[in-house]
Amino acid sequence: MDTLSRLEQTIAARRDASPNTSYVAKLQAAGLPQIAQKLGEEATETVIAALSGSREELTREAADLLFHLLVLLGAKDVTLADVLAELDRREGVSGLDEKAARNPQGIAE
Repeated sequence: MDTLSRLEQTIAARRDASPNTSYVAKLQAAGLPQIAQKLGEEATETVIAALSGSREELTREAADLLFHLLVLLGAKDVTLADVLAELDRREGVSGLDEKAARNPQGIAE
């Protein structure tokens, strides 16, 4: 997790830089809808790479996806530690049970 923690810190440090000198600052200046759209694009590219790309392509797209997820989380003041705590909370709970607890009516998500 050291790499992701360092990346989170780098993203936070660059958030308030000039949009002319920092991609993170450029995304931040564009606003949350643009950040979310970019994350969606990266998620789609990751899925495509998983289905038809090479191992290396999937690796690159997964890295892009994680980067943009951290940008989005930072924009919403959600830390990597918050996400890890949620994963820790879910540890040992069946994925089916956890999903049912979030969706007690059984409506498909």
